[in-house]
Amino acid sequence: MIDLHSAKVIGAGLALIGMAGSGVGIGSIFAAYVSAVGRNPASARQVQGIAFLGFALTEAIALFAIGLALFIIYAA
Repeated sequence: MIDLHSAKVIGAGLALIGMAGSGVGIGSIFAAYVSAVGRNPASARQVQGIAFLGFALTEAIALFAIGLALFIIYAA
């Protein structure tokens, strides 16, 4: 039988899988941004706002994953 602490640590580790996904997402967002600006430098201002919005939303997923992991460890 698994004890409660081990179950908490396993659950928190599984909750942090979202961190890997957000890292990949942030990398692909900025790769697309650099590619778009490299192809058309005149549109840098227009694309920059969209890139930062995508970054912020993707980073929010990472913060939710950290929050969920901390909740699992300390509140349960």
